Amino acid sequence: MKNYELMTIFKPNLDAEEVDKIIDKINSTITEFGGKVVSVDKTGRKKLAYEIQSFRDGFFATTILELPADKVAEFKRQLRLNDNILRTMFMEVSAKASV
Repeated sequence: MKNYELMTIFKPNLDAEEVDKIIDKINSTITEFGGKVVSVDKTGRKKLAYEIQSFRDGFFATTILELPADKVAEFKRQLRLNDNILRTMFMEVSAKASV
């Protein structure tokens, strides 16, 4: 399994409980795919650099996770299906080089 970082921007018209429910659903999807959630950091509501779907701000959350490489495409597809997510950024976390 590889390590990944997922940054998610949720719609600002959601309240904190709804955002928590969506994050829990994302985490359960990760475990269903045989992965593991390492940490979740809810940054909170921030102003966006430009409008996304007529919204000027959004609720940010960053998740560090482990996921089998063959499940990544399906996981990204599941994220795109959620209407409450404005944007996602899914990156592979590489090991730090030792000097």
